[in-house]
Amino acid sequence: MIWPAEDLWLAMVALHPGLTVEVLPAIDSTNTELMRRARAGQAEPTLLVAETQTAGRGRLGRPWHGEAGHALTFSLGLMLKPADWSGLSLAVGLSLARSLDPQGELGVRLKWPNDLWVKRPPVSTGTPSGWGKLAGILIETALPTGIGHSGDEGRSHGREPGRYCVVGVGINIAPPVAEGLSTAPLGLQDLQSAVTAPEVLTKVAEPLLATLLAFERAGFAPLQNAFNARDALHNLNVTLSDGRHGVARGVDATGAMLVDTDQGQEAISSAEVSVRPV
Repeated sequence: MIWPAEDLWLAMVALHPGLTVEVLPAIDSTNTELMRRARAGQAEPTLLVAETQTAGRGRLGRPWHGEAGHALTFSLGLMLKPADWSGLSLAVGLSLARSLDPQGELGVRLKWPNDLWVKRPPVSTGTPSGWGKLAGILIETALPTGIGHSGDEGRSHGREPGRYCVVGVGINIAPPVAEGLSTAPLGLQDLQSAVTAPEVLTKVAEPLLATLLAFERAGFAPLQNAFNARDALHNLNVTLSDGRHGVARGVDATGAMLVDTDQGQEAISSAEVSVRPV
């Protein structure tokens, strides 16, 4: 594959001087590699792309693998110092959705807190119905003088000088083959037949960097309405990982999911909460 590394670098370095763009033929995990570098004191702004990822990780440690041409796997690492880290994964998801589906014609929606879903068209022979997972996000952070990781979102601790934030993205390009998943995956080629991983990277990378820099300045609140407009769970009956049921009502200004339960409306913000439509 031919990757537009130089063009991407020219566009992105204008937003964040010192940023480098690297494309590797294979690696265990782009997130893991940037975290390794952070442990070694290398906290330079970096866009790291892997044609093949052999030991990728999703949320809660779930494995996520990407084969050359079948998926776009990359991580963007840079120092950030927002006043509040809440809602970062939602901001990232919104950036990706806007880049992949600017007008909403493809039906790309956001599944709180860190997945991109697409509603499958009416069922046809041999085609699964319901939602399909298009992409996932994993965010980890490292302290400049040591390592701390947060799973999906970092939290500020006192008066920190900032954290090295690694935003990992996996986007299915070819229709994936997967069984036994609660939400079956689908690829961009299910929606746009000729799209390639390098083309998708060109669409999403620069806007993602701009989103992270804007989040550092203003947090999630300015994005609340835009997220809710693409919320896949809005007004659906959902069940939480602790067994409670309710109706999803969008997210608040911090990115917490609002759920109407028998006990009243609750703001769900724990990274350990898994939400599925009933």
